[in-house]
Amino acid sequence: MAEHIEGNLPDYIDNDGAGVAHRVIGTTMPVLEVRLEPGQTIISQGGELSWMSSSVEIATATAGAGNSGVLGVLKRAVAGGSIFMTKFTVPSATGVVAVATKLHAGIMPISVDPQNEYMVSRHGFMAATSDVTLNIGFQQKLGVGVFSGNGFILQKVGGTGTAWIELSGEMVTYDLAAGEQMLVHPGHIGLYEAKVTIDITMVKGIKNMFFGADTLFLAKLTGPGKVHLQTLTLPGMAHALAPFIQTGESHGGGSGTLGGLGGLANLLNN
Repeated sequence: MAEHIEGNLPDYIDNDGAGVAHRVIGTTMPVLEVRLEPGQTIISQGGELSWMSSSVEIATATAGAGNSGVLGVLKRAVAGGSIFMTKFTVPSATGVVAVATKLHAGIMPISVDPQNEYMVSRHGFMAATSDVTLNIGFQQKLGVGVFSGNGFILQKVGGTGTAWIELSGEMVTYDLAAGEQMLVHPGHIGLYEAKVTIDITMVKGIKNMFFGADTLFLAKLTGPGKVHLQTLTLPGMAHALAPFIQTGESHGGGSGTLGGLGGLANLLNN
């Protein structure tokens, strides 16, 4: 049975030459599998593990992804990362580590070095090789009408190695020329090269029931550089589900099935 399943799965590849091979299994809700050779290590945020080989050793600590100390950990947490980082290593035998997407999404590997750094949506980072760093890269408070007042935060992926990024829905890529600009709803920004500049601009006079405000905040991206947009926004998904979610207790005195989902909208908005 195991050999039959393995024969129908894609091969492990190392297109970025990082020395760590991986494969993506599935389409709608894919999972990333990374194959580690003896001595190799990858990191992910705490609680992201889906499955792994018995040969893999796991360690969890607050330090990791280029951050240590209270300030470094807090900066990573503000950027949407977790307090704890998990390190996966195989000391003597080949092993596999799997991390699944949380929603309908695609998985994109990126090759990172000091000349090629990236800005990523706050929940986009999945895993990376051990010398990749994760820090807050951009923070802008927006009006109450956008993201329930949570503001707009991006992570900066730097260091050296390979990182794997989760992009919600489908991915649309634009290669902006120098000086070329694009206005994007902040929730649709999945990933872009750090050499692209970003500003928040206001488009006034638009009344939109989704935002509930007269002012629409958009991200102005200016090239040169590649921009990878995601078609699914988590606040948009929460808004679509809101009419079907009962946030209070059922009339019978207990929490019904829908009542148990009451915190979903708030979770997706954070």
